[in-house]
Amino acid sequence: MSLENIYPIFDTILSRSDKEKMLNQKSIVIWMVGLSGSGKSTLARALENSLHEEGYLTQLLDGDNMRTGINNNLGFNQEDRTENIRRAAETAKLFMNAGLVTICSFISPTEDLRKMAKEIIGDGYVEVYVDCPVEVCEKRDVKGLYAKARKGEIPDFTGISAPFDEPSAPDVAVDTANQSLEESHQQLVKAIIEKIKY
Repeated sequence: MSLENIYPIFDTILSRSDKEKMLNQKSIVIWMVGLSGSGKSTLARALENSLHEEGYLTQLLDGDNMRTGINNNLGFNQEDRTENIRRAAETAKLFMNAGLVTICSFISPTEDLRKMAKEIIGDGYVEVYVDCPVEVCEKRDVKGLYAKARKGEIPDFTGISAPFDEPSAPDVAVDTANQSLEESHQQLVKAIIEKIKY
């Protein structure tokens, strides 16, 4: 598709800072990455609840939820996984530009995918690595996905038959294998509150 007949109006609409001022908060995108079963969604929900109680306006984008809506036409081949993250990042950027604290929970297994998300989102991107070894995630296996992957029922499953690149320089790292949920949650809340205070 050619963009020659497209005329964006970004420079004439209310700015992110106008909305941050109205909401009395700094808008960011908290991009939570980690293996399936590491605790991303659990921590994302807990973080959203805590921020809500503190008076912050938030939006939570979860990988499984996104795949039931805007990304329901995508599969799990490499091209579709890339498009899944691209759409999620573009959606998160829209919420951030509306002044919201946006919490994203996506496996985001490779440095390239995380780099793409960061480039789309820009200076509001805050990477949180939910660090948990595959052995621990597999023991938890809340959704039964690891068992299916081991049987060959799920091809290219991250951590089993597809790689996961550990983030090289996350803004925040929580160790859910060695910390309790509450400890990880409190560490995350403390780190994020500092970034969104107006």
